[in-house]
Amino acid sequence: MIALVQLASEETEPAFLPPLPELVIGTLAFLIVVLYLGKKLLPNLNKVLDERRAAIEGGMEKAKAAQDEAQQVLDDYRAQLAEARNEAARLRQDAQEHGAALVVEMRTEGERQRDEIVAAGRAQVEADRQAAAASLRQDVGKLAIDLADRIVGESMKDAARQERTIDRFLDALEAKPADTTKAEVTR
Repeated sequence: MIALVQLASEETEPAFLPPLPELVIGTLAFLIVVLYLGKKLLPNLNKVLDERRAAIEGGMEKAKAAQDEAQQVLDDYRAQLAEARNEAARLRQDAQEHGAALVVEMRTEGERQRDEIVAAGRAQVEADRQAAAASLRQDVGKLAIDLADRIVGESMKDAARQERTIDRFLDALEAKPADTTKAEVTR
């Protein structure tokens, strides 16, 4: 133990510091390693970090561009949708107007056809009435002649006389209902 105490008392340097030559060599070795790493590793590390930063920024720019493009597409879609709705409303309005015009046209055509049918019916009724009146006139005339022959007792074979007699008789018959109709209307 004595020997250790002597050794410890002989050293003038503190025990926790390495010897000076080792300290100098260690420091030089450390500086060489730091310079080597600074020249080789640091630029590569900075390069990787720059690439990563650029990739992140590029991705963000691409995302922003994609978002802007999506917004533009959405705006275009909305504009097209609004245009399609306006076009549909216009077509619906045109169809309603066309339908209303068709209804008016068909109603007018129907009224025209109805008027033609009514006019044709009236003309037919008038023609039938005139034919019936002529037939009735002839039949009544024959009956009147036969009756006159029986009443008067003389022959009415003369055509002119027959016709005058028939006309007088029918005129008298026509005048009676007209007077009766006028009397009924005034009541």
